[in-house]
Amino acid sequence: MAVVKLISANELEFLRSLVDEGVEFMIVGLAAAALQGSSAVTQDIDLWFADRAAENLQRALQKVGVSYIPPSLSNPPLLAGAKANLFDIVVHMHGLGTFEEERKNAKFIKLRGISLPVLPLDRIIASKEAADRPKDRAVLPVLREELQVIEDET
Repeated sequence: MAVVKLISANELEFLRSLVDEGVEFMIVGLAAAALQGSSAVTQDIDLWFADRAAENLQRALQKVGVSYIPPSLSNPPLLAGAKANLFDIVVHMHGLGTFEEERKNAKFIKLRGISLPVLPLDRIIASKEAADRPKDRAVLPVLREELQVIEDET
């Protein structure tokens, strides 16, 4: 899985901190697809949080020296710090339900001993179809084909 190679010890420590503090989050986007076996390639890991102001999120970030930078008029919310370089914050998933609705069907993928909540591949596809950006349209045939293979195997 390409995303496994993407995650260094720093990023793994960051994810472990989120899990240990009980932060409600999901990995979404192409990193989530890659964790489910997709051949999709990405350069970042998109995180969707239930509550970006939650105390346990702030504790998790502080534990690993990461800062949350709230959104401004011209910038989305950001994470800053050496252990969060690959992570982007997603505030809305096009074409999907609320975080709480989507989290109920999250898949949990073990990565180096950490159980990570991941948006299922069919929901990633639904979101990319709804967003309908050129980069989403480009990857959709591959994601659909891989979903079909997964469904045929089960």
